[in-house]
Amino acid sequence: MARFHDLLRFAGWREFVLLLAVAVICGSILIFVGVTDVVREGELYETEIRWMRALRSAEDPSRPIGPLWLERWSRDITALGSGAVLTLVTFLVAGYLLIDRGYASAVLLLVSVGGGTLLTASLKGFFARDRPSVVPHLTDAFFTSYPSGHSMMSSVVYLTVAVLLARTLQRRRLKIYCVSAAMFLGFLVGLSRVYLGVHYPTDVVAGWAGGTAWALLCWLIAYWLEKRGKVEPARK
Repeated sequence: MARFHDLLRFAGWREFVLLLAVAVICGSILIFVGVTDVVREGELYETEIRWMRALRSAEDPSRPIGPLWLERWSRDITALGSGAVLTLVTFLVAGYLLIDRGYASAVLLLVSVGGGTLLTASLKGFFARDRPSVVPHLTDAFFTSYPSGHSMMSSVVYLTVAVLLARTLQRRRLKIYCVSAAMFLGFLVGLSRVYLGVHYPTDVVAGWAGGTAWALLCWLIAYWLEKRGKVEPARK
């Protein structure tokens, strides 16, 4: 661990974060492409069906396994990735940035979320995968299935907000916590979609990968604009 900290001091923390972001973007794109190939070939279709049936009672497929509170919590958690909640979070954060005179940061947030929304809708329309029908849906679901819009957009919104918040913090532990918490929220939203029966696991994995790649790409663009003086510099 000491050697790792010495390496960061020598190479620079910011350079390390930039390199890590590029690596995660590339890895996320590869995961999305790989999952897409698997879905098109139908290689995991039977396996996914078994997984989804395993999450339901053998006597009554409309009842998920686990205690009653888990089903209720899953509905609450999945709402964190809904269009209404994500739109509300986006505009509330944008309003804060505007009041704080972070005009370029507010525009960046709106562009990131707006672009992510268009990308998600385009991907759904292109792949046009039907929703799973192997088990009854435990929440309303609209549009097509691949990739999961809740998983992708929760990753986009919460990661973008986390990165903007991290730019205002001084302690690295707090920066790491913000980004980790955002990723954890997206993770929980994705799991809830499978548990409620409205998405295949591959839909969710693709949504995580696509949303993460898009959010980090927008952050890299913001960093480049910051270096050119087009975006407010991060607070020290």
